[in-house]
Amino acid sequence: MLTLSNLSLQRGGQWLLEQTSATIQPGQRVAIVGANGAGKSSLFSLILGELAPEAGDIDLPGGCRLAHMAQEVDATDRSARDFVLDGDIELRRLERALAVAEADGDELAQARIHGDLDLHEAWSAPRRAEALLRGLGFADADAERPVTAFSGGWRIRLNLARALMRPSDLLLLDEPTNHLDLDACFWLENWLRRYPGTLLFISHDRDFMDRVATHVLHFDQRSLVTYTGNYSDFEAQRSERLAQQQAGYERQQARITEIEQFITRFKAKATKARQAQSRIKALERMERIAPAHVDSPFEFRFPTADKISSPLLSIRNGQAGHGEAVVLNNVNLTLLPGSRLGLLGPNGAGKSTLINALLGGNSLLAGERTTGEHLAIGYFAQHQLESLDLDASPFLHLQRAAPKASEQSIRNFLGGFGFHGDDALERIRSFSGGEKARVALALIAWARPNLLLLDEPTNHLDLEMRQALTMALQQFDGAVVIVSHDRHLLRNTVDEFLMVNEGVVREYEGDLDDYERWLADRRTDDNRVPRREVADSESRRPEVGENADDRKARKRAEAALRQKMSPYRKRQQQLESRMAELQTQLAALEDALGDAGLYEAGRKGELKATLGEQAQARGDLETVEMEWLEVSEALESMEAELS
Repeated sequence: MLTLSNLSLQRGGQWLLEQTSATIQPGQRVAIVGANGAGKSSLFSLILGELAPEAGDIDLPGGCRLAHMAQEVDATDRSARDFVLDGDIELRRLERALAVAEADGDELAQARIHGDLDLHEAWSAPRRAEALLRGLGFADADAERPVTAFSGGWRIRLNLARALMRPSDLLLLDEPTNHLDLDACFWLENWLRRYPGTLLFISHDRDFMDRVATHVLHFDQRSLVTYTGNYSDFEAQRSERLAQQQAGYERQQARITEIEQFITRFKAKATKARQAQSRIKALERMERIAPAHVDSPFEFRFPTADKISSPLLSIRNGQAGHGEAVVLNNVNLTLLPGSRLGLLGPNGAGKSTLINALLGGNSLLAGERTTGEHLAIGYFAQHQLESLDLDASPFLHLQRAAPKASEQSIRNFLGGFGFHGDDALERIRSFSGGEKARVALALIAWARPNLLLLDEPTNHLDLEMRQALTMALQQFDGAVVIVSHDRHLLRNTVDEFLMVNEGVVREYEGDLDDYERWLADRRTDDNRVPRREVADSESRRPEVGENADDRKARKRAEAALRQKMSPYRKRQQQLESRMAELQTQLAALEDALGDAGLYEAGRKGELKATLGEQAQARGDLETVEMEWLEVSEALESMEAELS
């Protein structure tokens, strides 16, 4: 059990926590959420003993083994496998002790240490380390490569593997999905769901939190509030709590207004002065309820391009790769205005290579790339952040792109990306990764593109900014091609998926659930999760008496059924969106009909039209609901057959 008692913490003169308490029970998987700068990473530093609180206590049970994911990797020539194995501190201690005993010729000590190593399952440690590396997207040959040979994002993956390698009772992970692709995210979710200890993790990935978390710890106005359930459960409970808070706030504001009006009226009258003074004191004593602030601090759009072509871009008989190495063959792809494509495929299959070919980069080795007359590409990738002028401000970046733009228009535009006041004039050198990503996105939007090529755009972005990006992409009129591990973003912005695999780019008929199952079928290493938890895998074993041919036939039938279900799922989502629109329309019509003025003699025509719209909307809603029921029943039937 982890207990936080009456905890107070300040950083840089600002209070992050004040007299707050929380208890984490053994085995819970807790997602830690809150605004940027609220103190989430500082809480980890407190637990690790790197910070001391101003007041209060942090209690861990005696003998608790703690593992955490470091945010940086020191340059080292150790192989990736050895670097990961170093995470198991006890294993390395026993290996050093054995070396000393062998050097001393102490056979008794050697026998004892060999017994300890056997209990520690040292014989399987290299294989477990390699399984972690494969699960996180490393090729088998990468195990022998030195850490210095990997880029920054891959070194972060090595840190994650090292943390998972260490036997622990409490595991702390800070943004573990940053720099992971979708395949590695699926693998990590499965690993963490089987982790037998207590997990605390910071994340801005909604789907990841939904799949992993059993509880949510929310940083809320310098307090810690615990919610039971995953992130979606937290959102629902939080919304209800905020609605109650808002209602209380509005009642209090009405009471404050009433008291202030009394004070204003009677303060100068001798006969009422005493009552006025008592109300002034009551007003001073009143504990103010904070208004419920739930809106995102970010709100922006990708402005409509001045001109657009159709098609925007096409590649015919293309070959893409690097140097003489061909990664993709026979690429045929046409992007029309309104195209919304998500790229799926295993790590290293060529998704980023395809993006580069669409961009007109040197990865297009052969074939014909044709662009529309008015094509304007907005391109985002992590290396774009490195091209920002670190000594310039966000304001200066936009001003350079449009010298004739007014100062106010630039400031207004940057405000949608969270750069207000002096923040817009700060040098980018001091910005965090998330702030740099927001600058890069602002530059793309400022250029008014009609085609967006986005390669992992949500890395470093917090929940609020991811939501704002999702909304902006939904309203974008041009074409979009996205590579992302953020499933919430993909589900809400993509209409079609392309599978990039084994040198081919083809249309993928399934959805993200189908893709996860496809990935699971490809995995052959069953040791990628802690060995103590095997119950979840029992249901996936072949049926008793099932031979290889029967199993293949069953899997083909299941795949065909999943493919058949995909259009039903898409139609179900479309119908749910339409029902929401009609319900909103009906609510607006009911508000209009609540206007007493609408029933005046001179507005009969308007009243008749409004009643007609209401009847039409009700009829449409009933039709859509009936179709939704039919589609849902069909899906349930197919899901039952699949299970």
